[in-house]
Amino acid sequence: MFTHILAPYDGSKNADRALQKAAQLAKLTDARITLLTVYRHHSMLEASLSMVRVHDPGSIDDAMREHATEVIVHGKNLLHEAGAQNVRAFVRSGGPARAINEFAVKHGVDLIILGSRGLGASGDGYLLGSVSHKVTGLSKCPVLVV
Repeated sequence: MFTHILAPYDGSKNADRALQKAAQLAKLTDARITLLTVYRHHSMLEASLSMVRVHDPGSIDDAMREHATEVIVHGKNLLHEAGAQNVRAFVRSGGPARAINEFAVKHGVDLIILGSRGLGASGDGYLLGSVSHKVTGLSKCPVLVV
């Protein structure tokens, strides 16, 4: 069956539900879970146009990475509370769908479990969010969308 589950996580309610399913399946199959949070890299131009933190001149990438780290810690805690034992967590930057699929190939993942709509969902009637849709289209392994 499955031995290595990738659970992309953005902190959304659907991502929380996907983690619950990942934990359930991992317990049944003795699979390890790799948790992955992907944040978008911002160019220097974008950073210079959005300088609103006068007292904290740190880069937007640093703030995004820090937030992604908080998200991944929360996700890891949820997995542990759900009884998942073998969990590793990673934070990456880039386009989410591409980063998820590249990570899956590079790390020998045999199942991806992700939420149907994440924080970027616009609520405009699509059945899947753009990231989950792209991941299912690009993936070399099975994808379970929750």
